[in-house]
Amino acid sequence: MIISMKLHSTRQEIEQVCERIRDFGYKIHAIEGEQRVVIGAVGVGDTTACLESVEAMPQVEKAVRISAPYKFVSKEFHSERTRIRVNGWEIGGDEFIVMAGPCSVESEKQIMQAAEAVAESGAHLLRGGAFKPRTSPYDFQGMETEGLKLLAKAKLATGLGIITEVMSDRDVDLVAEYADILQIGARNMQNFALLKTLGKCSRPVLLKRGMSSTVKELLMSAEYVVAHGNPNVILCERGIRTFETVTRNTCDIAAVAALNELTHLPVILDPSHATGKRSLVPALSRAAVAIGADGLLVEMHPAPEKAMSDGAQSLDIPQFRKMMLDLRPYVDLWKESRVTQAIAAV
Repeated sequence: MIISMKLHSTRQEIEQVCERIRDFGYKIHAIEGEQRVVIGAVGVGDTTACLESVEAMPQVEKAVRISAPYKFVSKEFHSERTRIRVNGWEIGGDEFIVMAGPCSVESEKQIMQAAEAVAESGAHLLRGGAFKPRTSPYDFQGMETEGLKLLAKAKLATGLGIITEVMSDRDVDLVAEYADILQIGARNMQNFALLKTLGKCSRPVLLKRGMSSTVKELLMSAEYVVAHGNPNVILCERGIRTFETVTRNTCDIAAVAALNELTHLPVILDPSHATGKRSLVPALSRAAVAIGADGLLVEMHPAPEKAMSDGAQSLDIPQFRKMMLDLRPYVDLWKESRVTQAIAAV
């Protein structure tokens, strides 16, 4: 249920409504604006009786049932875009955010070269895997804690925010010490113990769509994080598994537009995993801007031919710089579109 309070309701009036909702067995999730408070209520109870009781209270403007199974991440609950502040930037706001770097942190020299190129090219955050989930147990698994320390050193040198993957609920606190955004990979999208732990973490979470998961399943996974207390979730389309073999995965570009209709959370695209081919990454990046994504997650490596993982889909430094330059006119149009949307919403 969504309960919209009347303008300038007092703290006492809001708490009275919350207590009434709790009496029916529901949990409370409130969003406070400058003038109005919206209360979300989830749980199992007599919804009709609760709605009628709450709507009869004088300080309540209206109370409605949420039809979507993903309550807190639905636009029914929160119609305005969620904006997430990260290292001085705002994801989901008026800036198209690019996160870039190698699949894996391999050495100090490699990650420092990558970080410097990412910063010089005008991107906003450095990506790099310290813990790597690999299909084969014999493949490079990442530098783990030493990799996190190298990412921190790169941040100190360049000022870039850090996004890196966390694979286990046991590692959340460790990774949160070093990272500005905690990434959940496709294989862990439905690792519910991990999602619940991230709900209690203060760091923003980037949640990748599972390779065989529906959009609804992605949103339900995001709901786990938000329902457990962390509202700062970024959704990532990274391609899904289909019968097609010309690309590594099949990029569901329509999912970006669909998610923008269904949820208030920021949505970004990973063109590297979606294609598996560096030659296709720039074109798909332009498509992401055009369809309304909030940003990109791109793999870039100083020497892709020597990369320990995902070299075939990683841009080298000159290719990444060119892509960032080519994106500028598209991003300018994207910004104009955001302004127009904001005006229309007033």
